[in-house]
Parts: sequence; C-alpha cells; structure tokens
Amino acid sequence: MAVCSSTTTCEVKYHCLDGLRGRDVSLVVPKSFLRVGDCYNKKGHGQVCCQLMRSGHLEGSFMGKKRLEEPNKKLEYVRTLLIDNYDSYTYNIYQELSTINGVPPVVVKNDEWTWEDVVHYLYKEKAFDNIVISPGPGSPTCPADIGICLQLLLECWDIPILGVCLGHQALGYVHGAEIVHAPEPVHGRLSEIEHSGCSLFHGIPSGKNSGFKVVRYHSLVIDTESLPKELIPIAWTSSTDALSFLDTLKFDTISTQSKNESCLPSIHSNGSQSRKVLMGIMHSSRPHYGVQFHPESVATCYGSKIFRNFRDITEDYWLRSRSSFVNERDIHYTACMQVAHASQLFSDVSRSRRSMTNSNELHREAHGPIQLARDADRSSFRLFDMVNFRRPSTGVKFLKLKWRKFNHLASQVGGAGNVFCELFGDNKAENTFWLDSSSTEKGRARFSFMGGKGGSLWKQLTFRLSDQSDTDKFGGHLLIEDTRGSTKSTFLEEGFFDFLNKELLSFGYDEKDYEGLPFDFYGGYIGYIGYNLKVECGVPSNRHKSKTPDACFFFADNFVAIDHRNDDVYILSVHEENTPMTSWLDDTEQKLLCLRPSSTKKVEEQSLQAATISPCKPAFISDKSREDYVKDVQNCLKYIKDGESYELCLTTQIRKGVREIDSLGLYLHLREKNPAPYAAWLNFSKEELSICCSSPERFLQLDKNDILEAKPIKGTIARGSTQEEDEQLKLRLQYSEKDQAENLMIVDLLRNDLGRVCEPGSVHVPRLMDVESYATVHTMVSTIRGEKQANVSAVDCVRAAFPGGSMTGAPKLRSMELLDSIESCSRGIYSGSIGFFSYNQTFDLNIVIRTVVIHEGEASIGAGGAIVALSNPEDEYEEMLLKTRAPAKAVMEFN
Repeated sequence: MAVCSSTTTCEVKYHCLDGLRGRDVSLVVPKSFLRVGDCYNKKGHGQVCCQLMRSGHLEGSFMGKKRLEEPNKKLEYVRTLLIDNYDSYTYNIYQELSTINGVPPVVVKNDEWTWEDVVHYLYKEKAFDNIVISPGPGSPTCPADIGICLQLLLECWDIPILGVCLGHQALGYVHGAEIVHAPEPVHGRLSEIEHSGCSLFHGIPSGKNSGFKVVRYHSLVIDTESLPKELIPIAWTSSTDALSFLDTLKFDTISTQSKNESCLPSIHSNGSQSRKVLMGIMHSSRPHYGVQFHPESVATCYGSKIFRNFRDITEDYWLRSRSSFVNERDIHYTACMQVAHASQLFSDVSRSRRSMTNSNELHREAHGPIQLARDADRSSFRLFDMVNFRRPSTGVKFLKLKWRKFNHLASQVGGAGNVFCELFGDNKAENTFWLDSSSTEKGRARFSFMGGKGGSLWKQLTFRLSDQSDTDKFGGHLLIEDTRGSTKSTFLEEGFFDFLNKELLSFGYDEKDYEGLPFDFYGGYIGYIGYNLKVECGVPSNRHKSKTPDACFFFADNFVAIDHRNDDVYILSVHEENTPMTSWLDDTEQKLLCLRPSSTKKVEEQSLQAATISPCKPAFISDKSREDYVKDVQNCLKYIKDGESYELCLTTQIRKGVREIDSLGLYLHLREKNPAPYAAWLNFSKEELSICCSSPERFLQLDKNDILEAKPIKGTIARGSTQEEDEQLKLRLQYSEKDQAENLMIVDLLRNDLGRVCEPGSVHVPRLMDVESYATVHTMVSTIRGEKQANVSAVDCVRAAFPGGSMTGAPKLRSMELLDSIESCSRGIYSGSIGFFSYNQTFDLNIVIRTVVIHEGEASIGAGGAIVALSNPEDEYEEMLLKTRAPAKAVMEFN
C-alpha cells in the first residue's frame, strides 16, 4: 500500500478480497478514509498508515459486481466466529448459536488474534461463514475495549457480521457516527421495540403492545443525528417507559401476526421529543447489522428468532454469491476449532499472568490462535478429552467406600446439632467441619455432612497466594498436614485449582460402592475457597492480600450424613483398596445408638450463654463510615453511567474483638436464630480460624447425573413485624424494578458461566425471580441449570464461574477490577465459597454471606449490595447494614 501523494488524497494499492476471490486494486481515496497512527483521521492531518478504511460508497461498487440469484438450497450448518469483548454474556450467544447453526461457534478474545490471523482463517482457510461481535464493557472509541473489532467491520465487508450492544456501537462508530451517553443508563430492564421489517426482524412483531420486548444493558448509544448515509436505522424503542418483567413469561414465542413498521420514526439522540432510542442499524451495501439490546438474554422475546434470521441472512448471502466457497466448506475442519475446555482456558490464563509484563507477542503466545484440525493432534485440550474420571491411569489411589444407614434416627438422638456436639464437639471442635442444612424447607438443601480428624487418608490443605509484588510468581504456597501431624510445604506454580483438579482426578472408585445413597458426597475435600482465588479465574491480580488463608480444606474420609427429609443418619468411611479398614464405623455406630434427646442439654448450654445484649459490650466497627460507603456507591454509579459495568456488587466489612469466645457455641446460637439451607461450620485450629456461616445462597452444584445448578440471590428486604406487613414487603420486593434488574443481570451472567462448560442448548432457567423467605429477610432467588459436558471436570466448572456472579456484578472481569480499586481491603473468605468436592466428581458450594469469620481474636462480617443505575446511595448503605444484622446480633448476644 502506498503513502499519500498529496495532502488530501492518496493512491492506495491493496489486495482486494472480493467475495473470497483475491485481486489487486488501485484506488485514489480521501485521506479521511485512512487510519492515522492509533486513531482515525477525519481532518486529513498527520502521517498516514498503510491501512485502508473503505467507506460505504466505496465497497458498494464491489458488491455490485456479484451476480445474485435466488438460492436453491440451504447450508447444513453455519460456522460463526464469535468475538468476545471480555463480556459476561458471550457464552449465552455461544449457546444460542450452537443450536441454531448446527455447529458451535469459535470464541476468540478481541485481542487474541492479529490481523494476519484473521485474514488467514477468514479468507485463506475459509473457516467461517459469519462473524458475531459480542457485547462488552467500555466504549468502541477506546482501543483497549474494542480490540480488533473495528478493523473487522472495516475490512471484512464481504462477510456477514452482527454486532450486539458494544458490537452495534462499533458498527456505527467505525463509519463515522458519534457515541454519546444514553438519556439514562439502562441495565437489566425491558423495552418494547419497533422495527423496519428488515430481514433481521423477519417474523417478529413490531411496536407497542406487540409482545416484542427486549432486555437492555447499556449506558452509551449511537447518536442518530450523526449516522452516515450508509447506515440505516432499523429498530428503536417504542418509548422509554420501563416494562415489568412479570409480564414477560413466555420467551421467544413467535407471534403469528407480524406488525412491521415501514416508516422510520423521528429519533432524537437525547430522547427529549419522541422518547425513542436507536436500537438497531444495518449497512446499506454490506451484510452488516447491529442491535443495541441483548437478544441472548433470558428475558428477551424473539431473541432466538433474531439469531435464526441472521443465520438465514448468512445462508442467503453465500448462496446468492455463487462462490465456490460454498462447496469448499469443510465441517470437520471447523468442528475441531471448538473453544478450549475450561481446564485449557485457565491454563492459558495462568501462563498469561506470568508474562503480563512482556510484550503483546508473549501474550499471544500464551493464548495462541485456536488450533484447527490440522493441529488438533497437538492441542492439549483434545488430550484432556480422553480423561476417564472414574478409572484414571495405573498407579493412583483406588478408593473403597463402606457405609451404614440408620432409619429415622436423627430426631431420636436429638437432631443434627446434638449429633455433631457429641461426636465431634470435644476440644473446642478443633479441625472439624459441618455442612449444615439447618433450614430444611422443600426445594432447599436436604443433607448435612459432619466430621473431624479422620483415618489414614485425612489431611488438611492450607493455601496462600504468593505476594504478587513478585511478578515471577503468580501461584502460592500449600501446606499439607497428614493424620499423624506431619507437614509438607510446596509452591504451586499453577495455583490451587490446578492442584485440586489433579488430586480429584487421581482417585479411582467403583460406582457400586455408593448405590443406594441419596446424596452426592461420598468422601473427598470439604472446606472453603477465598474470594482472592479469583486471580486463578482470569483476573490479572489482587490489589489486597487476605489475612486468612486463600483456601483451606480437609480430606474427609470418615464422616456422618443426615437426611433431614427422611430423618435418616448415615455413617461413611473411605479407605484405599487393599488396606484394612479402621474401627471407625463400629465405634461411631455405638456412640450414635447411645445418644438420647436428653443429651441436647449440652447443645443448649453452648448456644444460650447469653440472651441479651449488654450495653457495655463494644459494638462492631465498620471499615467504612456511612459517608465513605455512600461515596463508594456514587463512584460505582459513575462507572455504570460511563458504560464500564452494568452492575457492581459493592461490599465492606464490620469487625469486633472476641478474644475468649466459644466459636462453636456462637455457631450453634447463630443457626438457632438464623437457620439457613447452606449454613456451615469450619474450624482450622492451627490457623486460629473458625467460620460460622448462615448462608441462604447456593453458588454451584454438580450432581452425579452431571447436572449443574446455580441459585443466585439478588434482591433483599427485611421481614415485617406483622403478617400483613410481611406480605406487603414480600410483594414490594417481587415487583421492584431495581431488584428485578439486579437479579436478571446475574441470571444472565450465571447462564453465561454455565454455558462455558455445559452442553449446547442445555442451559435453562426453571425458576426466575422467585421470592424465598428466611428468618429475618425475604430474598429474590433464581435457578439456572445445565448439563455438564462429558470432558469437563468438576474443578473446571467451578473455575468457569468463580467467584459467584451475585458477589461481583457484570461484566464480571471488569467489575472485579473496578471493585478492587474501590474497596479498601481484601474480602478474604467472605464472597468466596464453602462446600465439598467429592472424589467422584460431584460438588456443592455455597456463597459465603451472612457469615462470622473468627480469626486470631477478631470477628468480621462482610456485607454489601448490587449497585445498578437505579440505586440510591443512602438506600444501599441501609441494605448493607440489614445484611449484617442477623450475624452481628448473634455475636453480640452470645459474646
């Protein structure tokens, strides 16, 4: 490509990829269509780079050279390149396209491929039929936010492209439109849409009361007054009035009566006159489309239909072009370009963190272009496919499980609390665990698991991330203590999740051992994952170091399980094959059968040391004053307004000295005052650490049928003092637009996280925005499920979703980075997860909320709330205090 010969024009020679048939073209073009440095030159000043920016009227002539005719056949599949702008909804699009296209798309980060990679795969290898550009945080005017997407929209004029949200804005910006603030930030809220009747909206009704409701997540919009003539408005809001989600019960139901509006309305960029906001554009001569709303959201009507229409547009385009490309397409070639499984994805993340300070070339080396079929035999993630979770390679531990069941025994021996205190409560319950379903309503947790220091397989893992000021070390130090008290320290270069994954994959077992057991934990690791382990899940670094270990687990080989529904008690013991069993089962059975309800006096004595709060006791002290917390909320609102995040889950902590407290007694008191389905007690004596958790929220569960389930909570309100007031407050929560928006954003985020590791088309939402009632609060809860891919491990599933989206916000990575900059200290155990990883690749983990962490003589309680565009700073402060009320009151009463 030549440089300019004058101050206003430039003769450019380049290789034109016309319909995938290359030829050299010379053009004399205005300087305004050339890239200058790292920005776009619209005034003709500066030194010109050798990259052509073809405007709409230029490429129109090339399009005119194609001979078009009606297609006479359909493609069996459509191959999509999905560009991920580091968003938390990309894999919702992935799931949709996988089922609609007939083959999953290939997902590539917006900075993962060079332009040479793009040309190679799109044109030389002809690996894709179309491109979808995902939503994302930030603005298309920022190169770091948009990556290679602008160049794709400029250069790939002969490939169908659909831009969603940020991708839509990029389509406008790259052709000269201005990006401005919307009349108001709209995140997780619904609008009715009118459209022009173009092919992208074929078969979809239009206008007010038509049923075409969409979910919006954006703070910025394209200024319609700046639209160039080559960009055509095709969709807009009917009004800016928010719609209630509760009116949208049936998603993607295609109406038989389509009301297409052929006349474009008067759209104003500030929304002050017609109150209509631009929601869609198309290019006049390129097969390029953009929609500002999110068709992939669970609450968008006709979302799947839009993706189907884009598939039809793609088919029609290629079949009309009469290109030999259609006959050259190789399904096997593209089928092997699948996204790496979670283990490979996070292995890449780990390697990239160690080379963060190096050049972009090293970054690309860490992530690398996705391997095609010709490289598939060398790709590590295809080797991972061959792992057999039940029968690992020779030389590993093969475990045997023995168990006994006692029908209807739990209530006869005083309940779960008495069983725990009698069997494991001596010596201050040191090094014990209790996953405690102390609230047993239908549909919530059914089983409790408890135990202490066990047999020959027992061990304790204590993991601390390394000091990240040492840029060469992004792993951490692991201390392992065995049942004899011997310890071993090692540095885990790849981190804790990688170690845990290898540990669990090293066990073999016989499924016949646990036939007849109604639960999914048969022995394995029980403990917690601290919030700072987000650094092993894609976050580049942690700003704050945790005072507590970043992960602590016991390997539980001897334990008790209680079925609260049937009142049954189980005792279970795991040992290695060809090693003798211990007498633990016999000894425990004898102790159990000797228990009587009268022995619950011990529990009562421990849990009711005090019934009132003494006025002379020192209160909890908050890390943030009211004024500081309100300022933090205001900072979050500014980030949301500027498009940096849709939702930020801001937190803080309150603290109190508790030198001589009976930690187990406090937990027993807390579970009595605030029972919860995902409660837990953990004690790690050498760390001077006890965790008293009364969490109502499940993070993630994987059962033995390979079904993944998440149950995020977003939306909380206090219980009323009377039944009438209580019902009114419950209805207020259910119909709160703010709480619906909070919940919907996290539901879509969890659908995305599950979509990374679940079978295409399997992720669904059986319960959306249900209100559940607990001792002190009503909460809004949703349930998301999906079928795990067969070649993905249990730990991979957790890494794909950790930390829980209800504690971060969306998009997750950008939100966590912003929260790290706002919050003044590490969250530690709070916002992490407590639960089990069974040796048979099942797990169940909660979200650590409503929890008292007692560490080295201090009790701390974390709390916060989701900040959205509709948030009121003072109300958010009061909600934070509400969430500390139950655990703080329990401490003040007991201590």
